[in-house]
Amino acid sequence: MRAKGVEFDVTYINLRDRPDWFMEISPHGKVPVLKVGGTPLFESNAIAEFIEETVEPRLHPADPIKRARNRAWTDFVPEFASALSSCYYATTPEDQAAGFEEAKEALETMELAIGSERGNDGPYFNGPELSLVDAAYAPFFQRFLAVEAKLQSGLLNGYPLVKAWAETLMATETVVGSVHETFPQEFAANLHRRETVVAPLFPLAA
Repeated sequence: MRAKGVEFDVTYINLRDRPDWFMEISPHGKVPVLKVGGTPLFESNAIAEFIEETVEPRLHPADPIKRARNRAWTDFVPEFASALSSCYYATTPEDQAAGFEEAKEALETMELAIGSERGNDGPYFNGPELSLVDAAYAPFFQRFLAVEAKLQSGLLNGYPLVKAWAETLMATETVVGSVHETFPQEFAANLHRRETVVAPLFPLAA
């Protein structure tokens, strides 16, 4: 919606104490939910596709084959997100080491995807313009790079196309402005609640 210049209002909720009204409109109990008129839409990809179909400018490629392949890479997001998050949500050094190995496989997949799908210098997934693929992956790069800034694992160094893509997304105001201003503190608190290995890197304010 930010990329398309859509005006909207946001209601934030506590996911550890979901309000009854929210559970009534979110069958899976997850965010985001988009209310269009009186009708709630749920699941990120479904919401993104609805906005894509109803609001210009188009963020999907015009070519139907390219568009279908973009959707396929968006479908890979849950697996990719799980792999990256296993690096920073791990609660033991052993699990974190396993997480890094899992992340390497996912990053290699995306490195090959960018190299084969794009055919240009980017800097976004398809080229010079932001797409729905970029929007889908950006939140998970945002979290990983927040940890990586302190952890300094160098994980992305072996995947230069992915690294450049992630850094481009984190330098894009449409992306970085899409979260609440308290996101860094909330993310740090979440790492502590989960008792993660990386939590000590994020001191909490008194």
